[in-house]
Amino acid sequence: MTPTDALATLRARADPARAAEMAAYHKQTREVLGLSNALTGALAETWRKSLDQPGLVALAQGLWASDVFEARIAAGKLFLQARIRPDDAPAWDCLAGFVPDFDGWAIADAVAQSGAKRVAARPGRLDEIEAWVVSDHMWTRRAALVFTLPFTKSRHPGPAEEAARDRVLGWCAALAADRDWFIQKAVAWWVRDLSRKDPARARSFLAEHGDRLKPWARREAARHLGTEPPPQP
Repeated sequence: MTPTDALATLRARADPARAAEMAAYHKQTREVLGLSNALTGALAETWRKSLDQPGLVALAQGLWASDVFEARIAAGKLFLQARIRPDDAPAWDCLAGFVPDFDGWAIADAVAQSGAKRVAARPGRLDEIEAWVVSDHMWTRRAALVFTLPFTKSRHPGPAEEAARDRVLGWCAALAADRDWFIQKAVAWWVRDLSRKDPARARSFLAEHGDRLKPWARREAARHLGTEPPPQP
């Protein structure tokens, strides 16, 4: 499956009426074909199962270069495997290389789904992601949190995961004063998801840093905690 073949497959399923609605909803100026997220994901899964890692990297880069909305989403979904053997470094480098091009949540989140798998597989990648927190590019700052959501999931984390939680909560603290809506939403998302499995850490974070979040973001972060913890005096 070459990028040209994959793009032709996507175009063959185009829905012009749906494309117009999607372009308006996602505020897209790039070409939109009108494919559902489920269909784009199913095609990406088929390609993922038929290619080795070098082939997937080449396909992802070619689809990304087309700048077609669904092609970029498909590119992001090509590395969703929990494990890539013998080494997933080419896949990670490909995904991380897409981050500076992010300009909207739909494509960014599609890439983040695969990126989160690669970070969970190799937590040492937090060292690279930490630089994203201070990027001038808002979508890169946001990606630092969305790519690291797997560290919120375990009810019984080991020492490495606990260290990762504290590290990313430090990033959340650094970003709490960022007034951008998407950053506020990402901080709230991370703390809210953490609160399901580690409410003590979530409460502690909100008590110390919640007053620097916008009120709606603080409420969202505390949604599963029952009551919104008051800021520390």
